[in-house]
Amino acid sequence: MVWFWVLVLFTANLKLGLAHIHGGEQPLAKINILQTTVALHESASISAEPVLLGLKGEDTEWITVNFVNPKPSLDDWVGVFSPAKFDPSACPPVNERKKQLPYICSAPIKYKYANESSSSYAKTGTASLRFQLINQRADFSFALFSGGLSDPILVAISNPISFTNPKAPLYPRLAQGKSWNEMTVTWTSGYDIDEAVPFVEWGRKGDLQVRSPAGTLTFKQNSMCGSPASTVGWRDPGFIHTSFLKDLWPNFVYMYRIGHLLYNGSVVWSKTYSFKSSPYPGQNSLQRVVIFGDMGKAERDGSNEYSDYQPGSLNTTDQLIRDLDNIDIVFHIGDLTYSNGYISQWDQFTAQVEPIASTVPYMIASGNHERDWPNSGSFYDTPDSGGECGVPAETMFYYPAENKAKFWYSTDYGLFHFCIADSEHDWREGSEQYRFIEQCLASVDRHRQPWLIFSAHRVLGYSSNDWYSQEGAYEEPMGRDGLQKLWQKYKVDIAFYGHVHNYERSCPIYQNQCVNKEKNHYSGTVNGTIHVVVGGAGSHLSKFSQLIPYWSIYRDYDFGFVKLTAFNQSSLLFEYKKSRDGKVYDSFTISRDYKDVLACVHDGCEPTTLAS
Repeated sequence: MVWFWVLVLFTANLKLGLAHIHGGEQPLAKINILQTTVALHESASISAEPVLLGLKGEDTEWITVNFVNPKPSLDDWVGVFSPAKFDPSACPPVNERKKQLPYICSAPIKYKYANESSSSYAKTGTASLRFQLINQRADFSFALFSGGLSDPILVAISNPISFTNPKAPLYPRLAQGKSWNEMTVTWTSGYDIDEAVPFVEWGRKGDLQVRSPAGTLTFKQNSMCGSPASTVGWRDPGFIHTSFLKDLWPNFVYMYRIGHLLYNGSVVWSKTYSFKSSPYPGQNSLQRVVIFGDMGKAERDGSNEYSDYQPGSLNTTDQLIRDLDNIDIVFHIGDLTYSNGYISQWDQFTAQVEPIASTVPYMIASGNHERDWPNSGSFYDTPDSGGECGVPAETMFYYPAENKAKFWYSTDYGLFHFCIADSEHDWREGSEQYRFIEQCLASVDRHRQPWLIFSAHRVLGYSSNDWYSQEGAYEEPMGRDGLQKLWQKYKVDIAFYGHVHNYERSCPIYQNQCVNKEKNHYSGTVNGTIHVVVGGAGSHLSKFSQLIPYWSIYRDYDFGFVKLTAFNQSSLLFEYKKSRDGKVYDSFTISRDYKDVLACVHDGCEPTTLAS
């Protein structure tokens, strides 16, 4: 009987911790595409131009769509479909008993309401829209619908349009390899290994360039765990290639470009990019790190009502691009795209972050919207991933984990040592991940790398978000129960979390007690960990509790990100910047020497003996 009530309390706490997950709906999920009826009207028309895209090598183009509907209404809309041709024969029956096939069984990649650019459309039935398209390995068509999103009626279909080379290698994303002097380059193309050999041509700026081979992966519809990823949200992801650039010299600028060697001997090239190699671990130099979570993606053409779903995403992206010369590495700690089972959105996300990810390492963590799905091995039995169950995230990006399905890893950057946890798998004491976290924290040489950072998607530390305050402990249920012993024992400086869509900074804290009264400058012994929620990079914001806990130093209900600047082994600057203007709204500094890291603190002392 006792165990029954323990289970009841555990389940209740878990549900409180998950109560926020439906705060925003993926816009494509609003379209009831399987219920589309066909009513093509001879007087209705829709056309798109230009017909051929990327004539000068562009991977992004603006399209003008003109349309006429003799029976216009306010809820008419235009969807962008890719591939361009609807193929009802590939659709599973909507009604198994009647074997009724839907006319369209794949969601569009984006949409707009027909009257967006013309308030008189409902009277005239004539309008035009502007769409921005990216190269996504297939042609495109535009379809005019009446009946709104819930009961779509197909009125007209446009001519197909396409990029000159739909298979072109695109959207490179860098990541740290398993050693400090290794950089990985991952990209997407339409070339399978039986068509072309993928590689990266690279070298120090001004030196001879060499070529490194790349491996190729993809995933199929039957790899998805459920709908919509396995049904209306499915779209072929193309081929994902990763090359490992090894034995880099520290602090050098390297040039690189992506190539595919066709079997006729010609090479298809990408643009030329550059990156700066990582500093040697412990190198005493200026090093700058950006950290945020829950950014998602948005559409620069205004499609898909993303202003309601991910309103801060483009502001964050653009601020990082503007400051890219002053950023060395980026950590996006979960909830990357919010694709939620609509696979086309992964291309659009990688295109959005390409200016950043092609220039500095773009390190990721796993969030509920990447991984969680019932009966799939995730710690939380929720449908947040839309049936993706981690597969796209694990394939589209590289990260230096021993097992890609177990999304925890460590990485070094100069004076920093990062331990990235996976809050979507069991982290509790006794688990495989708990053992990894302790090993990761214990392995760092604090003389060489004084700045020790822990990160996870869900708030395993402290947050005064409203649903956590209702639960009472201001944390993900069971979040810090076992972990705080490790943070204290190994003297973690700062722990970062996403999941909660706002910004909050705690005092240096251990076992619910602030251990330092300072707010803006910390010096001397490392006694307690500062916990930071930085999940306000783009998705709809999360409300705070009305009561401000004693440990909460700064809270902000706005979009933003954190920047860490290590000046040397003794001085660190922390800055919270808002995405809308890039200005600093919260900051503190840490100054200390190696002896301060070694000093004995409560529950953080090395054993000693009285023997001489």
